[in-house]
Formats: sequence, C-alpha cells, structure tokens
Amino acid sequence: MALVVVGCAWSADVWAASAPPTPSRAAIQAAQTPPANEYVGDDTCTTCHAQTLKGTKHGVAADPHTPAAQHGCESCHGPGKAHVDDDNKGHINRFPKMSPRDASAVCTTCHNKGDHALWAGSTHDSRGLSCITCHSVHSPVVAKAQLKATDQFAMCGTCHRVQVQKTQRTSHMPLREGKMECSSCHNPHGSTNVKLLKVGNYVNETCFACHAEKRGPFLWDHAAGRESCSTCHDPHGSTNDRMLVAKLPMLCQRCHIGTRHPSTIYDGTSLASRSNRLVERGCVNCHQQIHGSNHPAGMTFLR
Repeated sequence: MALVVVGCAWSADVWAASAPPTPSRAAIQAAQTPPANEYVGDDTCTTCHAQTLKGTKHGVAADPHTPAAQHGCESCHGPGKAHVDDDNKGHINRFPKMSPRDASAVCTTCHNKGDHALWAGSTHDSRGLSCITCHSVHSPVVAKAQLKATDQFAMCGTCHRVQVQKTQRTSHMPLREGKMECSSCHNPHGSTNVKLLKVGNYVNETCFACHAEKRGPFLWDHAAGRESCSTCHDPHGSTNDRMLVAKLPMLCQRCHIGTRHPSTIYDGTSLASRSNRLVERGCVNCHQQIHGSNHPAGMTFLR
C-alpha cells in the first residue's frame, strides 16, 4: 500500500498577498502619540507646581531632543488634560509612586543609546533600582548627570559601602583624590562585562585599559594573572602594598604551597634552608617579572 502525500506549494506572491500589511514605524508612533488636544502646556502645570525644567539640560528648548522642545512637563509626565479635569488629580505620571521599571521606561524612551543602551535587564534594573534612584530632574544636588549626591563617589557609596570603605585604606586607587570616578571602570547603566565593568568581557580587559604594560602576550604567563587581576589585587583598596589582597609571602603561598623554598620557619634546621619567612621576606624580591616574562629562561619570572 502506497502512502500518497498531497502538498501545496505557495509562491512568494501568494504569501505576500495573504500576509497582513506591516505598519511603518511612523504609523506606530502616530498610534501611540496622544492627540494634541490632550496637552495643556507648561503654563497650566506651573499654576500648581513650582518645579520647572529651567536651568537644567532637559529645559534647553534649542535642543530638539529635550522635553522643553516637545511638550515640556508633559513630555515625561504624560498629557495633562485628564489630570486637570480630575478632582482627585490622577491620570498623570508620578515617578516616586510608579514601579521602578515603569519609571525607567519613561526615561529610556530618550536615554536609550550609548552608555544607557543596556539598562533593561542590567544588574541595577533587575534589583529594583530606577533612574530616579540616583538622578533628579527637578532638584539635583549637582548639575553634572543631575545626581542626588555631591558626586559619583557619594552616590555609589549610599549602597556600595564596603567598596567605599576600602578606598580609605593606606593602599588605594586614585579615586579618593578625585583622579578617577566609579564610572572610570563601571557603567552603572548596564554592561556586557561582569560587575558592570565598562571595557571588555572579563576583569583583565578593564585593568589593561590603563595598565597596558601588563597585557602581554608573554612567552611565560603567570597563571594567576591570566585568570584575573583580582586574584592578587583588590581594585578598590587594600592595607597591603600595590593593593594586594594579602601580604607577601603569604599571598604567593596561597597557591605555591610546596616549593623549593621551605614554606614555613619550621621547615629545615637553619637559615641555610632559606625559609622565605626569614630571608628576603618577599617572593617578588627575586621573582620580579611576576605578571609575565619574555625571557627564554623566564619560566620562574626572575628579574
């Protein structure tokens, strides 16, 4: 018994004729834009509300991308006619009472490129923060980025207190002197890297953006450094030299437990045993090329 399969071939013209027409982007925007008679203008808003956009970047009417060049207050808060007519004064976007996602959605209708492109689903977004957690349109403490704190260091420190305290340690990066900012390494609005790092796809690429001499390639690589700079260094600050996470030689002995040098003062019977806790104190006194070496005999990273 033969099985007969009856098929039907559709040409591209038939599919095109049967498929619903795809609306253009302009048509979609037109459908989403409220009618012009729903807007009441800034003069109506300021009869009750003292806040304005004057003196801020949002209030630069000469820039066609700003709210002031469009519908003013209603560019962000929505059409105000229903709000004015409502005795309970609803029907308006009140950002502090909106969910974080909804509040950020209003901001990202404009701020959706460059550093802001990866906000949706980012670490801060997924943890319930919104644009207004850090920024204020009407009453910022500083004009730069319209932050709610005196600077980035103070703003980030409201949550990241451990990292802020580390910068006060004796060995610290230049952030405390104002030579760097948190955003020198991190993008708080979203990143493809770990820890919201701005550059590359792993920790080392961010470090190499400044410390290019440690990049390599080397004939002999130090495995710990190749894995991550933070294996040995704490980028926010440390009580040890060079922001090391532990003192020498204990730092090296976390990996090099058994070496040709006795690892403790109890190994061997005299100073001739060359315990590195008694003699020279630091492995890098001899192994100076610790980030990598191009010498043919550089497998031990000697100077």
